[in-house]
Amino acid sequence: MGYYNRNYPPNPHRNSKKKRGWLVPAMLGVIIGILLVVVALPALSNSNFLPDQWAGQADNNNNSNDEANIQTYDEGNNVNTSVNVDVSTQITEVVEEVTPAVVGVINIQRQGDFWQQQEESSQAGTGSGVIYKVEDGTAFVVTNQHVVQGADTVEVVLSDDTRIEAEILGGDLFSDLAVLRMDGSEVQGVAEIGSSENIKVGEPAIAIGNPLGMMFSSSVTQGVISGTQRTIPQDFNQDGRADWQAEVIQTDAAINPGNSGGALINISGQLIGINSMKVNQAAVEGIGFAIPIDAAMPTIQELEATGEVTRPYLGVEIYSLDEVPQSEWNNTLNLPEDVEGGVYVWSVEPLSPADEAGMEQLDVITQLDGEPVMNMIDLRKILYQEKEIGDEVVVTYYRDGEQAEATIELGSQ
Repeated sequence: MGYYNRNYPPNPHRNSKKKRGWLVPAMLGVIIGILLVVVALPALSNSNFLPDQWAGQADNNNNSNDEANIQTYDEGNNVNTSVNVDVSTQITEVVEEVTPAVVGVINIQRQGDFWQQQEESSQAGTGSGVIYKVEDGTAFVVTNQHVVQGADTVEVVLSDDTRIEAEILGGDLFSDLAVLRMDGSEVQGVAEIGSSENIKVGEPAIAIGNPLGMMFSSSVTQGVISGTQRTIPQDFNQDGRADWQAEVIQTDAAINPGNSGGALINISGQLIGINSMKVNQAAVEGIGFAIPIDAAMPTIQELEATGEVTRPYLGVEIYSLDEVPQSEWNNTLNLPEDVEGGVYVWSVEPLSPADEAGMEQLDVITQLDGEPVMNMIDLRKILYQEKEIGDEVVVTYYRDGEQAEATIELGSQ
């Protein structure tokens, strides 16, 4: 006989004893299961009675957020060993230690009001700097020359927002470095100077600075060393011609406007570079540059001691030969066909070393002490990096198609 559900309400007393009969054992089973998981499983894990994957899971459930327990297997002794690894990374500790040595640098310039016959000071730009030394209560800060260029007053902003007026001891255009001096009583940290000589591509790099001004002060970005000994052309007078090639470290740690002059540090918290520039193109991402600390320190020390960097000079205004139309090489300069490059003299400064050696306009310099000079940058690198003031240098040049030599004693610039 079939049964049809006519939607009658169920009998509340039907099978009540049967329900009570299985409910209590089920609850006991759940409680016992929970106790096994919480108490027994970790105990078995410590006794090495469980499979590795179970034991690892049990250990993970009992570790704190600060440590991770890693199971390793020693094939020689056939035993399992546990190694505790601190999850709080070394980077956080390094950043905490270095950040007090990284400061903001505010360029303040005075502007005259013609109608009111008075001057007003305004903030012309911001950047970053690094405290590299404190001596006899005085702190010394290195930053980029372009950060403080044109400043009438400079303010240094410490990591705790304390503002201190600083004096510009000196700056250098070619290295893009400047040194500031200020009261060191409020300084809470000094950067440890590292070395950029042995850095390797792929090792961690950390940039600390003030991107976009003081709003984002002490910002930290992390990346790697993307390249070493990169050369970047620099056009100081914005005439479309490279005046110098800076040798820099390349990194993908984000370097934005305001980071200039800040610290590039290694994983040990040592200063390995002074952040300087980035490739600012829509199609480019993560290409920033820093001045290697090994190249920067001699300039920093000279700026601190004398306020300027003196370099040897010839006393000529020169331009690269590749800026001259090829037709003029033969028609105007009368150069032989085997000449592939050089610099031509546009003017000679009166009473300069070149003038005293008899050099003239339109002479084409091709060698210095036997080293080939293909362009203006080659000549400056030989003079600035290999020669000293007072050295004698043999200049090989062409005049009206004839090769000649002149020995010039280098002056100072």
